[in-house]
Amino acid sequence: MPLIRPFAGLRPDPAHAAEVLAPPYDVLSAAEARSLAAGHPWSFLHVSRPEIDFAEGTDPYAPEVYVKGAESLQRLREEGVLRQDPIECLYLYRLSLGEHVQSGVVAAASVSAYEDGRIRRHELTRAAKEDDRARHIDTLGAQTGPVLLTYRHRPALDALVAELAAGVPDVDTMAADGVRHTLWVVRDPSAIDALGTGFETLPRVYIADGHHRSAAACRVARWRRAGSPGAPAGAAYERFLAVLFPDTQMRILDYNRVVTDLGGLDAQGLLDRLLGRFVVRGSSGPVRPAATGELGMYLAGRWYRLLIRPQWVPRDDAVEALDVSLLGRHLLEPILGIADARRDPRVDFVGGVRGLGELERRVDSGEAAVAFALYPTPIEMLMAVADAGGIMPPKSTWFEPKLADGLVSLLID
Repeated sequence: MPLIRPFAGLRPDPAHAAEVLAPPYDVLSAAEARSLAAGHPWSFLHVSRPEIDFAEGTDPYAPEVYVKGAESLQRLREEGVLRQDPIECLYLYRLSLGEHVQSGVVAAASVSAYEDGRIRRHELTRAAKEDDRARHIDTLGAQTGPVLLTYRHRPALDALVAELAAGVPDVDTMAADGVRHTLWVVRDPSAIDALGTGFETLPRVYIADGHHRSAAACRVARWRRAGSPGAPAGAAYERFLAVLFPDTQMRILDYNRVVTDLGGLDAQGLLDRLLGRFVVRGSSGPVRPAATGELGMYLAGRWYRLLIRPQWVPRDDAVEALDVSLLGRHLLEPILGIADARRDPRVDFVGGVRGLGELERRVDSGEAAVAFALYPTPIEMLMAVADAGGIMPPKSTWFEPKLADGLVSLLID
């Protein structure tokens, strides 16, 4: 099966796009999603986070919650807010935030390419989140959350995308967070073929964001293969919704950590323990790391700059050289007793878009005892880890701006 294919997307009528588009389902708490969707019956959050239409405290994984999401999707279609394109298309998607601009292609990506490793992973998934998205896809008969893919840029391919996006867009709207979402529908068969051919030359592409969504789509494909052994190889469930951007246009922010307690230590005890592996320097203001090997730490109302001692940085292991790995191996695990940050409830992750002020707030409020600011993981390191078949620690990258849910959905029924 080709790496990407066109599809008949389900998307908002342009007049309603601003009222439909919503942040990705997994960047909001239930309370935030409920507040954002209040008074907005066409918000896509009614589809992606259907628990908001039940009483607070409702189990978000209850069967009736997924059914409600499917009902909301159908309601938006019946009201003409969402319409399916009559033919298979590709879509060009531009994200703009301030001076940052990135332009990519929305397509149906091959599940088999994901299974075979041509679409490369770099993170493990959590069972509960994967279960949730698989049930969501299966109940809705649709993939509504796009997977963010990246690739090593090809000048000719990127020039083709820019050329095709030179015309009048089909959707152009500004979200409340200041991100501009612009969409062009590519209907011309020759242009679709040219884009498909360009992507077919790529030996591999990389999941930047959306490991749970892609894994869930793969699981649904396996379920449906088992239930329909005679189905054609090109069945819609053999694809997943994706947006592909070149690596040169990707913008990665820091993905920081907060820890609820100091593992039995007091603040001075923690500082003393750090000295064997880090150079510790006090700071008069917030510390935003300026390079790899440097961490910011907020503890007891004060910022510190932590510099990992050179002898602790491996030279031949792409995963272990990551700042998130150095933090885990030389601080979280040996000093705070956190062996598995992916499962330990003492750790929480704070996207860099929320700023260093959020780290201060968490600690000053007592929600956390200590916070760590990290240098953003370079995209080259992400691809190097994926090429080596490695697995990065959880929440190693925060891509910004975020794709919108609801701009284009892929129906599999």
